[in-house]
Amino acid sequence: MKHLAIAFFFLLSAVALAAPNPSDYNINVHVSATRMVLESNSLAYRQNLNVVVDGKKYELESVDRSNALLMLGDYKARLVKDQHWAATYDSWRVYEFLFPDKKTRQFLVVGESE
Repeated sequence: MKHLAIAFFFLLSAVALAAPNPSDYNINVHVSATRMVLESNSLAYRQNLNVVVDGKKYELESVDRSNALLMLGDYKARLVKDQHWAATYDSWRVYEFLFPDKKTRQFLVVGESE
């Protein structure tokens, strides 16, 4: 029984470490449009979003196939990749959204507009 209790403690510790920290998600993202985009040679859909982040308009695409629409509204996010090449005029950005159930999903910036 003692070994079972110790194993249970370590399992809970691992789950707690794997859970995202909500304070890391300090970027407010407003999703104003959403659609599913069919991948070529596949039956899987990616999410394609029109969002506003700090007053800037972006088009985001889900990194994973979700086969669903993300609901419109406000989400918390963090920037997980922000790489720049060729001085500063080319970039590669990935945002990670945190959902109320503590699940996360990553989105690549595929468009920007004013």
